[in-house]
Amino acid sequence: MLSKARIKLIQSLNLKKHRSELKLFVVEGKKQVTELLTSNYQINCIVATPSWADAFAQDIKNNTELIIVTAEELKKVSLLQTPQEVLAVVEMREIEFTPQILNDQFTIVLDGIQDPGNLGTILRIADWYGIKNIVCSNDCVAILNPKTIQATMGSFARVNVFYTALDVLFENNTLPVFGALMDGESLYQTSISEQGILLIGNEGKGISNALIPCITHPITIPRIGEADSLNAGIATAIICDARARFLAIGN
Repeated sequence: MLSKARIKLIQSLNLKKHRSELKLFVVEGKKQVTELLTSNYQINCIVATPSWADAFAQDIKNNTELIIVTAEELKKVSLLQTPQEVLAVVEMREIEFTPQILNDQFTIVLDGIQDPGNLGTILRIADWYGIKNIVCSNDCVAILNPKTIQATMGSFARVNVFYTALDVLFENNTLPVFGALMDGESLYQTSISEQGILLIGNEGKGISNALIPCITHPITIPRIGEADSLNAGIATAIICDARARFLAIGN
């Protein structure tokens, strides 16, 4: 049974300040919570309908509380307009960013991404293409925003997301930096290395002027039609796919 105190706690996690204070966040939906069960996240409690509990109770770790509720009761605590059978309250993981994380791999760096759906989509793209780390500027939308978590479709459990000042990140960087710009070299004429950084800018303003000098390889997706811009998530997907094709041909 859900107590009034538990209902109040879960509802409070819709706000960043309460997530930060309590070191907890909410994950909703059958796919997302099922992915969570096999991750190294510590789950505080799971609130689920009987049908979900019957199917997945055996996969829940012994130290995780399972609360069985009706669909109507789930609506009281759900942060979604349409609840999806199960909700988990999860403990935050504290992973500190260090520049060494960039070594020997390809990393997506995001400058001022504001839309939760964009950030969630970019996580899914990174997960699809085997990119393990995303670094966000401090003014990016929070990864633990419920809408962002929902948009990741479970990929948040496999891709690390860090927040840091990007000017500091690039200060001593020696890796190639591929920056998505409107006036760069054609993506399809660029050799995108196995190790490096892909810098994606804000949905409306693009990459900050202060970071432009940090780009070693300005790239653009050739435009054939009349659209004036691409969604940040779509642009990231196109560039990651071009890189995957280049590496496949090179190998």
